[in-house]
Amino acid sequence: MGDANEGKALTVQIDGESFARIPIRTRVVMPGDDLDGFISEYAKSAVRSGDLLFVTEKIVAITQGRSFPISEITPRRLARVLSRYVVKTPYGIGLGMPETMEMALRECGTPRILFAAAVSAVTKVFGRRGDFYRVAGDKARAIDGPTSGTIPPYNEAVVLGPERPRDVAKHLKSLLADGVDVAVVDINDIGGNILGSTLDRAGEARLVKILSDNPLGQGHQSTPLGIIRAA
Repeated sequence: MGDANEGKALTVQIDGESFARIPIRTRVVMPGDDLDGFISEYAKSAVRSGDLLFVTEKIVAITQGRSFPISEITPRRLARVLSRYVVKTPYGIGLGMPETMEMALRECGTPRILFAAAVSAVTKVFGRRGDFYRVAGDKARAIDGPTSGTIPPYNEAVVLGPERPRDVAKHLKSLLADGVDVAVVDINDIGGNILGSTLDRAGEARLVKILSDNPLGQGHQSTPLGIIRAA
């Protein structure tokens, strides 16, 4: 069994059961890389029946050509204005920079982003948080901008969410041993979402709990894959 990332526990107890979260260290995924080949190279021999392979949404998106250098993104004035009102955290800049907001406007459409901003402005008065992303949807939530810990060259890039993550999970499952499930996940140090998987809803809900502290880490760990295994 592999070692946990620094500051992360290798095993967790969820609903009375123990699960190991085994990070898989890899090289940096680059635009043009083949996801099937990457999974076969790093995960195929590591998983066994009964395991779940979880794959970060970022590497799926990069192999789909959904990574864009900041230098090639020209934010419109609306993107510059809206980005000023986004709460920034140490775990990710989200839409708090003009370039990521510009890509949200392109991905989700201007009307939806404006509606999400209007709803958020109203509900914040009443102490509610998170309504912007609830209204804007998963496409907006999944957009990644650079942080101080982002691995080059993505410290100077915006990465969109992956396309068809559920189909991706089903396809990757077909590459692996029988009895292995797959999930494409969007996780950070304050929580996460399952974008697509071969699990049922109850299984996805349990997986969110298992990954709640982000065992893959948020910085230079270079572990974009992991295995969940009954401990």
